[in-house]
Formats: sequence, structure tokens, C-alpha cells
Amino acid sequence: MLDGITIPRMVRVRQNLDATRIESIPATVRAELSRPEIAATVRSGMSIAITCGSRGVANIAEITREIASALKAAGAHPFVFPAMGSHGGGNAEGQLKVLANLGVTEASVGVPIRSSMDVVQIGTLEDGRPVMIDRLASEADGIVVVGRVKPHTAFRGPYESGLFKMLAIGLGKHRGAEMCHDQGFARMAENVPAFARAILRSAKILFGVAIIENAHDETCRIVALEKGRIEADEPALLEEARSRMARIGVSNIDVMIVDEIGKNHSGDGMDPNITGSYSTEYASGDPAVKQYVVLDVDPASYGNIVGVGRADFTTKRVYDQADFDATYPNALTAKVPLVAKMPMVLATDKLAIQAAIKMCSELGGDGVRVVRIRNSSHVDEIFVSESLVAEIESSAGMKVLEAPAEMRFDETGALIRT
Repeated sequence: MLDGITIPRMVRVRQNLDATRIESIPATVRAELSRPEIAATVRSGMSIAITCGSRGVANIAEITREIASALKAAGAHPFVFPAMGSHGGGNAEGQLKVLANLGVTEASVGVPIRSSMDVVQIGTLEDGRPVMIDRLASEADGIVVVGRVKPHTAFRGPYESGLFKMLAIGLGKHRGAEMCHDQGFARMAENVPAFARAILRSAKILFGVAIIENAHDETCRIVALEKGRIEADEPALLEEARSRMARIGVSNIDVMIVDEIGKNHSGDGMDPNITGSYSTEYASGDPAVKQYVVLDVDPASYGNIVGVGRADFTTKRVYDQADFDATYPNALTAKVPLVAKMPMVLATDKLAIQAAIKMCSELGGDGVRVVRIRNSSHVDEIFVSESLVAEIESSAGMKVLEAPAEMRFDETGALIRT
């Protein structure tokens, strides 16, 4: 019943996105950690725990290595630990694998990596909820909190993804993450700072290292923050990160085709700050999209298909790759089951795309506004349907690169990606 559905011709488009970047990661990290107020927190002989989260932060292995190197040069004994909630199946070995998949190994960072799901209680919120942190980190003489600052995918507030969230959820491991998520995203903008402040008061935090990326997911700023400056300075860093984020320069889209989703691209599989695929009512923004099609899962996501639930159509390829044991803990911990639900599953890429277009059949095949992206991490070049060319040509931030062409599929119905 989908054979007669016309897929419009597509045009390759380049978007003019922020490309500010750091030329030398090592020099930048060394300069930040050598500032007197930061260097003064480190004493010879100290055992220092360095956080490393589960997200695919650009240059995270190099950044972590340089932080560890600077601490060793000061006579300290640093180690890295996985600072994450339910990722890696919510177990110590799985979280080591998450770090290894990010390129963070003992060989790459030059210091031991210690993983445990054990936590200790270091405080209590006013409402009686316990405040937990990683046991190994609590036993160290100091903790360095490292994290990328960027808009969250499911809530809005002065502290979204960043050092406060790393304190509240990453440092708290699975139990701490569940405690912070316990009231859902309706209260997350309050709970993240509440838990983070309690940890700052009671844990041996030395300083933070905040990372900001440009629209191409490249490192554009690294700043070390004194413990007492994290709360005051993070909101401004969040706004800077928001201003540098990638955007899709088309507001109203009938069908968005996403070649691949993955936890390495976003905690939501595809970043709704870019795709508009928000999974809660506590965050919103452009673009407005009627139908989503997800064709594949990035191999680096290792079967975690979080995000497929925001699609209207997907492929049997995605279903066959799904590791539900890896997928469901994220959705359960976050209390957002939507992201892990299965949409309609079609046998091939072509059928999935045709099914989405069929939902917009009142527009006619050639009139459908279609945007295709590789993933939410790479939107510097996108494909748009021929019906959008005039709009693109009138936009200062977008440039048509090629003449319209038919989407090409192989004999099995798989999209030939270019």
C-alpha cells in the first residue's frame, strides 16, 4: 500500500554554524589549571578523583589526560571514575565499557580508572532525601568535577547539563540519579541545584572544569572554576553554550529523516534542541516536525535505542539491533518511558520514509517539506526536499550545494547514504 507514495527529490544544503574552536587542548587545560586559585587547591600526595561522564564529549580523553597530567605534576595521585547514573547497564563493569567506548582507558589518560556502583550518604536535603556520592570518590582527598555545559533535552532552568548535573547525578551514581529523578522532570530544575549544593557543601570538591562545544561538537572553550564559583558562573556558561548550538534552519517540517540515533549523540538518542523531538513538556523549541523517521542506530550506541520512541516510523534494522537491557534502565531512571517505546516498524528504509510521507498525503509528494540529517551531532550539511529550495536560497545562513536529485535505494530498499 506504500508503493505509490512519491518521495520528493532532495537537495544538499550547507548551514553556516558556529565554528569557534580551541587550537590546543593541552595548552588550554594547562593554562586553566595553573591559575593560582586553582593550583592552590592541590597538594603533593593528595589522592584526587576525576569525574568522567557517559556522554560523547569531544576530546574527552585528551582533556581528562591533561587534567590528570597537571595533577600528577603537582605531586598528586589522580584516578578517573565513571560519573554516571544508570548508563552501562547500571553496573561497574558496564560503566568501564562506556568509558572505553569514549576512548577513555587507563592507557589513554595515563592514570588508573576505578569503577564501583557503591555510594555513601554525605548529607540530607530539607525534605529528608539522602544525598549520595560515589564511594571511591568520597574516599579520595579531593574531587575534580569535569563536564560539558549545554542545554538539557528534557527541562529548562539556570542549571541544565553541566557541572551541577554532574555533581547531582553523575557523582551520585545509579542510586543518586534515581533520587534526583524521583520527582520526574517537573521538578528537575529544582532538584539538580538542590542536590548539587548539598554535595558542594559536604564533599571534598576541589574545582570544576567546564567544557563548551561549538555547533560542530568541537571543543571551543575550557574553563576551570573554583569550587565557590561553580554555582555563580555556570548559568552564564549555559547561555553561551546555548548560543553556540547547532540549529536546523527550517522551522516547519513535515517529515524529518534521521539516518541514525545513538547515546553517543545525545542522552535522548537525537538531541531535541536540534531536532525538536522533545520527550517531556518541560522543554520545548523549534523546529516543529509532524513525522519523524529513524533509519538506524549508531554502532557506538551498542544497541541502546533510547530516542526511537520519539519516531513515528523506524526500520526492522533498528529493531534487530535493539538491546533492551541497555535501553530500559535509562528510560526507567529518568521516568520517561516514551523515549524507549517502539514506533511502527517497517521492513526497509524506503518503506519507512514512504509511510511518513503518506501521513502528509494531503500535500502531495512534491509539496511535502522533508529534511534529512545524518544525526543530531552533524547538521552542518543536511538534505531538504525540493519544495524548500526557495526558502533556503533566501536564508543568509544556508547555501544550496547541489541540484535536486532522487533519493537512491539499493535492491533491498536500504537508503544509499551520501
